[in-house]
Amino acid sequence: MSRPVVIVPGRQAPRRWLVTGAAGMLGADLVALLRADPAATVTALTRAELDVTDAAAVAAAVDGHDVVVNTAAWTDVDGAETHEAEATAVNGGAVSTLATACAATGARFLTVSTDYVFDGKGEEPYDEYAATDPINAYGRSKLVGEQAVLAVLPETGYIVRTAWLYGAHGANFVRTMLRLAGERETLDVVDDQVGQPTWTGALAGQLIALGQADRAPAGIYHGTASGQTSWFSLARAAFEEAGLDPERVRPTTSDKFVRPAERPKYSVLGHDRWAEAGLPPLGDWREMLASSGVAAPSRAV
Repeated sequence: MSRPVVIVPGRQAPRRWLVTGAAGMLGADLVALLRADPAATVTALTRAELDVTDAAAVAAAVDGHDVVVNTAAWTDVDGAETHEAEATAVNGGAVSTLATACAATGARFLTVSTDYVFDGKGEEPYDEYAATDPINAYGRSKLVGEQAVLAVLPETGYIVRTAWLYGAHGANFVRTMLRLAGERETLDVVDDQVGQPTWTGALAGQLIALGQADRAPAGIYHGTASGQTSWFSLARAAFEEAGLDPERVRPTTSDKFVRPAERPKYSVLGHDRWAEAGLPPLGDWREMLASSGVAAPSRAV
């Protein structure tokens, strides 16, 4: 079963945490887990409360914290195709600003990146050192942020790439499938894109564990579920969890759903570096979906 939080035995958890993008799908889960620890002091700032592109505001927000976790992001993948400068300002420039502020105070910095930094043409899981080659504007914008962290914080900067996120907060694929189940008799879902569906609750726990792991080497980690599946199979699994007939989900191909931004066909990531941090990787995607409760029958509306 996928665990919602990871505690590292024998390690002193930092007491002062800052979470940016705190109202987002991942940020909300992260804040909830941190606030469950009575010894932790948590500053949770939403987009309305902190403009991460404002250097002065960022410096003031970072001051006084031990660990900064950045979940703020431009997440409109298709919109980035026509607004790449704006997307890069948030996913690249703002990450650099946060990293610079952390360098000034000595805070550990964790930021969330994406599988979209790869071209998706591989056939084996991409490891943490694989060459990047984004095929859309969103991926390029996130890669700018990654490069900034590696340059500014070579010893205390952490990049956690994730993919195919779903959770209880905000719009996501699993919740969309369950909503559409109440509106349509059948759903056509692409079966030629492969990835690792990842529950934000489990990823939030992994981020906390990494923030606590004092001996974890800096750099890139892959925060996705183990195993792999297609969007079609994920939709069927969500139907099964919700007590719905999975035969209502039918396979189709990506060319039937042309979108402004090209999507990688293969988004499977390797997880070898977690061993260097003394942490296990996230569990199997199917077990994670079941334990998350996101597709529970009560949510099939």
